[in-house]
Amino acid sequence: MAASDPGEQTSPVEGRLAGRTALVTGAGSGIGRESARLFAAEGARVVVCDRDEAGGAETVAQVERAGGRATFVAADVGRAADMEAAVASAERFGGGLHVLFNNAGIFPDRDGSPETTSEEVWDQVMHVNLKGVFLGCKYGIPALLRAGGGSIVNTASFVAVMGAATSQIAYTASKGGVLAMTREIAVEYARRGIRANALCPGPVNTPLLEEFLADPAARARRLVHIPMGRLAEAPEIARAALFLASDDSSYVNGSTFLVDGGITSAYVTPE
Repeated sequence: MAASDPGEQTSPVEGRLAGRTALVTGAGSGIGRESARLFAAEGARVVVCDRDEAGGAETVAQVERAGGRATFVAADVGRAADMEAAVASAERFGGGLHVLFNNAGIFPDRDGSPETTSEEVWDQVMHVNLKGVFLGCKYGIPALLRAGGGSIVNTASFVAVMGAATSQIAYTASKGGVLAMTREIAVEYARRGIRANALCPGPVNTPLLEEFLADPAARARRLVHIPMGRLAEAPEIARAALFLASDDSSYVNGSTFLVDGGITSAYVTPE
């Protein structure tokens, strides 16, 4: 049963994630928040994981106001102890872990070309975007196995498969790493009941990108490369995440799941 709007009430008995527990990192805003809301509307017990306690609490409040079940756990996804605790919290809250959505990511404005990007910025991006996914899988996979299997969705990006229109060397490299790691996990664990897929959005209208595209010239450079002529909205990406998390994608494994408005099909050059 599809949910056309994350805010719509969906009976947990009928939902596509009924009886399952989902851990969503970076769920305090943007794609993570919309996914948490949608997963809950589709019957999941959702563990909202984020460094931002206020944002995480607001996501939980939105889920609960819509009649869903959620709890918040504060975590720096790049810290092993935090992710181990987050997974343990999910198992306590929901009686197991069935969906792991490694979504947390950062995009510092000082991330530029190899010449201009500092080692500090490089390390910061890798800590969250790549190490965070690794640690989510390190501690999440044993929990998924204990539950009899499940789905891993790792947020990569369209820049994992092609160059970006603007310099962002650390972000692009981190997302390429997520894509490669997801493929390996998909192959290794497929016969043990775990599917793993890389969700690769195009530019999304979230606070993360809005700050970067505050400059009209930067926004214009981005939009000219998008055949649909607009940014994606977070609920659109959340619906793709739901597909990968649910049994609707039961034979989808190791995929580079592009949700990019056609960017990678027709990368146009401005005149």
